[in-house]
Amino acid sequence: MAGGEDTHASSKTLTEGQAERMLAGMNEVIRAGEEMRKLRAEMIKLFIDLGWTQERIAALADMSQPAVSKQVTKHKAGDRPPRMELHLDQRDPPWLEGRLWGLAEVISETLDDSAHCSRYVDDLGRGKKRLTPQNVDELRRLVEEDLRQHRTKLPAGCRSAYDEISRHLDVPTKPSATSTSAPGSASARRTLAQTLQRARLGSHG
Repeated sequence: MAGGEDTHASSKTLTEGQAERMLAGMNEVIRAGEEMRKLRAEMIKLFIDLGWTQERIAALADMSQPAVSKQVTKHKAGDRPPRMELHLDQRDPPWLEGRLWGLAEVISETLDDSAHCSRYVDDLGRGKKRLTPQNVDELRRLVEEDLRQHRTKLPAGCRSAYDEISRHLDVPTKPSATSTSAPGSASARRTLAQTLQRARLGSHG
């Protein structure tokens, strides 16, 4: 009887391990949401600097005009950071990681999600993984395998883009030229590089 009561009680009790996993998962969602809000605000600042109108930004971001105007006001009130450059040949780690991510996305989409890197790309897009040094190394390995097995099926330029990205990741730039001095946050730089890399490969497709 006692054993039965213990079993019944335990079935309604969360273990510390279960609670820890549950809260960790919630924290990831909360943290991802906060990071996305900060990233969106930073990208709005970039678009304003590029001369885009508030109306255009509001439509693209699915935001109200007052919400965009509020971000613009904050931008004007603070110190204006140096403008981020819109060319691929930048060598700080976040920029190179963003290029790698964009390349992996193109490979995954071209191979109809059957690529070795597809699961990683999906996890990155959903915020389940982050581009830590270990994850960057793993993504590079997967991309290399896809390039080796499916090179003829991929857009022209994938191999050369990967070689360039890898070369600069393997030989980091000097401290004076690293991401600490590059304009924009690491997240913003990854996102911008990811988009530009996709566009570059698309133009060759």
